[in-house]
Amino acid sequence: MRWNTQTVTEPLPGSDADPPAQPPLLSLAGALRTVRTPEFQGITFHEVAAKSALNKVPPASSMPFRWTVNPYRGCSHACVYCFARNTHTYLDLDAGLDFDRQLVVKVNVGEVLRAEVSKPSWGREHVALGTNTDPYQRAEGRYALMPGIINALADSGTPFSILTKGTLLGRDIPLLRAASAHVPIGVAMSLAVLDPGLQHALEPGTPSPAARLTLISRLRDAGLGCGVMAMPILPWLTDSEEHLDALMAALARAGATGVTAGALHLRPGTREWFMGWLARSHPRLVGPYSRLYAKGAYAPAEYRTWLGRRVAAAKARHGFGKVSREDGSFGHRDTGVRAAFPARGVRDADDGGSAHRAPHPSSALPRQGSLF
Repeated sequence: MRWNTQTVTEPLPGSDADPPAQPPLLSLAGALRTVRTPEFQGITFHEVAAKSALNKVPPASSMPFRWTVNPYRGCSHACVYCFARNTHTYLDLDAGLDFDRQLVVKVNVGEVLRAEVSKPSWGREHVALGTNTDPYQRAEGRYALMPGIINALADSGTPFSILTKGTLLGRDIPLLRAASAHVPIGVAMSLAVLDPGLQHALEPGTPSPAARLTLISRLRDAGLGCGVMAMPILPWLTDSEEHLDALMAALARAGATGVTAGALHLRPGTREWFMGWLARSHPRLVGPYSRLYAKGAYAPAEYRTWLGRRVAAAKARHGFGKVSREDGSFGHRDTGVRAAFPARGVRDADDGGSAHRAPHPSSALPRQGSLF
């Protein structure tokens, strides 16, 4: 069902007639109509007919893949730190609430993708899903675009990977198992916060940590690998030894086949939205964050090295391998992350060494009084 009866104007109670389709509210290429429904209070869907499904990654990108597919633009997961927020400004929408609530749905993406990957010129290169916005956000439960995408890729012999926070992926486990018999696939779960209260504040539209851990176990029980992207790690909020140890322990118990972790980065659009949230929720951290990210989107090298050592120690305590600095290969239990991004591997924050009870690297900040 693709919103055949769900439109801006709802039918009168007891009416059998469908309401007329509403015109789109945005000037989008291929726009079909704009949809609202009581099931998704506060969210507006802009249905479009896409002319293409495959997106080529710019050559200058450091991503370990060259092709992506994004069935949705914008994301109801509403993660306050989402790096993709600024991409919504390309649609003349804002990077804040519009990103969370004004969602573009490529309703024909499966059919278009099948046509593209069936061409003789298609080289069957790895395709990544979930690199911009989540393909298993809540709307996928109604639009059901992913089965068509999975089948189109598998039928054409195209390897692919999926990164998601969405437990809706569980619906497609049989399809993924069938696809894995024909092409290499990788599945990775995004999970970096265990505390339910903090997780809900940071990611209000996402499934709980417990639900995501359960899905990891379900994937493993189905014979599929499942790596974990423990990103972003948030300075002073989730970078303690206690939190990282508990996170790695929970991932190990769930059967995760690898973990990649890294520090928060704050690009334009995301930075303003995240710092606004921080001011409301943790005002004492506004100064420390402003100083830590004073020189740009990335935390200083000293902080990243410190975090990498702490992550490496936590991973080692719970049986996760580490990335080789020489060839990017993954050791025991990191094969799931490698499979999710097979082109060049994924280097996590590990820099080797131990950080047992190491102090927070406040020396990475300008020396202007205390942190708090």
